[in-house]
Amino acid sequence: MASTKRGGMSEQRRHRLRLEISREAARLFWEQGVDATSGDQIAEAVGLSTRTIWRHFRSKESCAEPIVMQGVSWETSMIGSWPRDLSLEEHVSAEATRFGREASDIERADEMLAMKMILLAAKEPAIRTAWLMACDQVEREMAGIFAVRLRLPGDDLQVRLHAAAASAALRVINEDIGAALLTGTDRGELTDAPERLARAVRNATGGAVGDPVTP
Repeated sequence: MASTKRGGMSEQRRHRLRLEISREAARLFWEQGVDATSGDQIAEAVGLSTRTIWRHFRSKESCAEPIVMQGVSWETSMIGSWPRDLSLEEHVSAEATRFGREASDIERADEMLAMKMILLAAKEPAIRTAWLMACDQVEREMAGIFAVRLRLPGDDLQVRLHAAAASAALRVINEDIGAALLTGTDRGELTDAPERLARAVRNATGGAVGDPVTP
């Protein structure tokens, strides 16, 4: 049974509502700019009261956080499910193929909205904060899986350094791919994106992470 917070709203329902608010806020931010978007406009777009918006978000800019986090959910899921017997290249390629085959229209739309927010983050400090928070989550996921693959404690300095370097590399790759897509590059021209992601992680860790793990 889903946990229920004070006031009767389940955590699952709260997550869905925050994500829906975030989608509308991101669309408005992209279409008319952050400064020109008000909390009242976000509330009207979602069909909620402005008071409800502030119940779930501390500021209008923070409304971007769930959709930006949704944009890296594929990466955190992919990192967390990396089998020990596969190389990173093999795993990322397989997961990218699976996403391309199974992703829903909503997931694809969320991905594009997230890319727009990542691009907007270059000139909007408050949106940049949301993007860096998402990158921090990716880094934490990486640290956990790297520790297992390297047979080291999760708080080992080398593990943390590898995770930080790999996360930074993925951030740059994501920004580059997002910018390309949003400036008209066809997805068909980015078929090497999974390979670029895997290579970025391997290079960032000096080759320490990327190979299958033997028993």
